[in-house]
Amino acid sequence: MVKVLVLGATGFIGGHIALKALDEGWDVYGFRRDPQSTGQLTESQIKWRSGALEDYPSLVNAMTGMDYVFHAAASYAGDGDPSMVQSHIDRGTQQIKNVIRAVREARIKRLVYTSSFSTIGSPPAGEDRLADERDFYQRGSLPDNGYYEIKAAMEELVLQAADVGYSIVILNPALVLGPGDVHLATGQIMLAIASGKAWAVPPGIVNIIDVRDAAAAHIKAARMGRVGQRYILGGSNYTTLEAASAIASIADVKPPRLTLPPKIIDLYIKTADALPFVPYPPDHLRAYPTWQGYNTDKARRELGLRSRFLEETARDSIKWFSDHGYL
Repeated sequence: MVKVLVLGATGFIGGHIALKALDEGWDVYGFRRDPQSTGQLTESQIKWRSGALEDYPSLVNAMTGMDYVFHAAASYAGDGDPSMVQSHIDRGTQQIKNVIRAVREARIKRLVYTSSFSTIGSPPAGEDRLADERDFYQRGSLPDNGYYEIKAAMEELVLQAADVGYSIVILNPALVLGPGDVHLATGQIMLAIASGKAWAVPPGIVNIIDVRDAAAAHIKAARMGRVGQRYILGGSNYTTLEAASAIASIADVKPPRLTLPPKIIDLYIKTADALPFVPYPPDHLRAYPTWQGYNTDKARRELGLRSRFLEETARDSIKWFSDHGYL
């Protein structure tokens, strides 16, 4: 019996990884800070281990006896406060150092690390192609963006560990949507559109993958991913207006009417940073000029990645949100 531990099993992606691992017939354990939290899972579905990423002994204890560890619990900085960037980086890097050390001490066969699309940079100037795994976000290029800076710092440490012999595979999901988002990690996007409240969207290109397809790719990565390799998990590329209109159509509401001019977004960001009573813009909005499409051929070729149409994701998500009282 294959035994696996999911760090972040109470979260959106982590919960779906746990469900997919159960479908494989594996013995699944979830790691959680709050002993009362289950996310979208039930107490009867998996076994639980309590601890924290800052608590090294609890990590070793939870990992001991496991074959694979899925790390989908990385520190999340997205509050938009520029003054907190360094503290977020310090916290996240210490967490990932603890995870890597614990993987070694517990003799884990493979760590599958869930990184982010934010660590994928743009292609070099003069190369007419979509961004892929060869492209890296350059730390410091968005110094006020906690999410982008912390994710890049953490992924660097993971890649360094792989270079010295750790069996680690890195996955970089694009924008993940789907049912089961109990904490509204990205579900607030779907809800805003499906409720007809999104009258405008920021400009840019987005790549969207269903959370269930992302979870399936994690299982494949544990079995066949190449050590030290990054894999972009994505579906189709859309303009933000195309994606929002597709979701609105499924929800049978009016789609957003326009794309916000960049100067309006830039003014909001500058105003929020200058005035304490204006809410900070989310880190992802701060990075809107970097939004781009992705080439997912590598994951399709090596992991057998499959991605369903956005319409199916929207339909299932809206039903789930409706059934659970969010809509």
